[in-house]
Amino acid sequence: MAKKEKTSSLGRLMMRFKGQTLLIGLAVIGTIIQVALTVYLPVLIGRAIDSVVYPNGQQVIGTILLQMALVIGLNTIIQWINPLVFNRLIYQMVAKLREEVLYKLHHLPLSYLDRQSVGDLVSRVTTDSEQLTNGLLMIFNQFFVGVLTILLTIFSMGRLDGFMLLLVIGLTPLSLLIARFISKKSYRLFQDQTKARGLQTQHLEEAIGQQSLIQNFNAQSQMTQTFKTLNGAYSAATQGAIFYSSTINPATRFVNALIYALLAGFGGLRIMRGQFTVGQLTTFLNYATQYTKPFNDISSVFAELQSALACAERLFAILDEAVIKDDGTVTIETDAVKGAITFENVQFGYVPNRILMQNLTLSVPEGSKIGIVGPTGAGKSTMINLLMRFYDPNAGQILLDGIPTSHYSREAFRQQIGMVLQETWLKAATVHDNIAYGVPDASREDVIAAAKAANADFFIRQLPNGYDTFLEDAGSSLSQGQAQLLAIARVFLQEPKILILDEATSSIDTRTELLIQKAFEKLMKGRTSFVIAHRLSTIEDSDVILVMVDGDIVESGNHDELMALKGVYHQMQTAQEALA
Repeated sequence: MAKKEKTSSLGRLMMRFKGQTLLIGLAVIGTIIQVALTVYLPVLIGRAIDSVVYPNGQQVIGTILLQMALVIGLNTIIQWINPLVFNRLIYQMVAKLREEVLYKLHHLPLSYLDRQSVGDLVSRVTTDSEQLTNGLLMIFNQFFVGVLTILLTIFSMGRLDGFMLLLVIGLTPLSLLIARFISKKSYRLFQDQTKARGLQTQHLEEAIGQQSLIQNFNAQSQMTQTFKTLNGAYSAATQGAIFYSSTINPATRFVNALIYALLAGFGGLRIMRGQFTVGQLTTFLNYATQYTKPFNDISSVFAELQSALACAERLFAILDEAVIKDDGTVTIETDAVKGAITFENVQFGYVPNRILMQNLTLSVPEGSKIGIVGPTGAGKSTMINLLMRFYDPNAGQILLDGIPTSHYSREAFRQQIGMVLQETWLKAATVHDNIAYGVPDASREDVIAAAKAANADFFIRQLPNGYDTFLEDAGSSLSQGQAQLLAIARVFLQEPKILILDEATSSIDTRTELLIQKAFEKLMKGRTSFVIAHRLSTIEDSDVILVMVDGDIVESGNHDELMALKGVYHQMQTAQEALA
């Protein structure tokens, strides 16, 4: 990352504290009081020593000790309160940032999400935001306190002895140069660390989520070896980053110890010349320690800051992505939707220079059942993705009841469509909430009616708490067929104007499938339906069957017409009958 980008990320982080005026005010006041008390304590220590070493000072020692006790006590309370304020300030900001990132992920185009791994995105939202929090806590707890301590200490040392102050200040840049050199190197290594961690998280997500497949292909050793490679890269990047960042403290401490020794030597000479008292030298040496200690803290902060900025960069990279453009303003009256779909010269490719679909033109009358068949990669799912506006065509347009779908907002348009996919998704919630996912205010009676229509009511009532059974594992304890029945019940509850079924009964036994097909027939009445099927028997009664090859519709018609053509559809039907 360039220096300008690093500064930009830090500036953006600081701008996010706007609006938290009260907490920032408390943090500033608390920090000033803490530093002032810390700087004042060496003065009292020097006075106490002089009162003991020199004659006629014993009468004030009691007062000085009482003042020291009050300063230490008050400082202890302030140092207990300040971290609480800092924590609240930072955790609120990072929590809001994390929410913004997740919100942005929900509004990014699928083309962006297709290019990212799930594990890496999870790592950004969780691990990176946590590391960012730790870095910011160090900045507030150590950096600001350290800078203010340095400034007040310089002022106090200047009042005691200007020559020795110049000696301290003259040697300080050496410590800063060492810290700067190391922090620049460690920042690059922390960037490598965050990238390696994202790759490792991605691999873990894949390995754990696909255990059955891995064991089926006996690929455990292969996955383990891949993990070892990724883990080794992550370990190497982490060790390098930690090593370089950890050298800052010893290096700066060496310089600080050198400064302390020189001050003690010059201070002793001044005492012998009568230019200094023992108490003043003690005060000055305490100031020197207070002055150099923040440099150690600040150097540690710089090391941690490099990691925090690398994490912030990955979070801001998501926030900087362009969201889906949604300029549609035409309102949809659900009762007025007829469901006529038209594809006009649609051209599309997932990659701009690789066009999958060329000039697709299709008119689907309202209330018709459209079967879509074709070999793998023919473009069946692509057509559905375009219809759902998961992607927008490169050229041409899709119309609903004669109006381009781009004129509607995506939310309003998708409310008219019900979709059941081959891959079922359930969330960690009750069975009722899973069925009512698209209609959250649905009554229990409506949910039960939808479950009965989907033939899911029987098995639901066998669960420990029926419709109130909480699926902690997001439905993985259910069979694949049971999970798919819940997804089908979700669509029955929604009662959409347009129905999309993509191998919707692929995981259901034959007897239940027949019952579901009858239920679907009732649901399809008066609704436009698109049915993608590999089992051709499920779409033989379609009004129109589209046969797709390489993104184009090569045949269309009803079952009898396509069989008479003796083309691609006839070949697919004959092949399936031979395998039956």
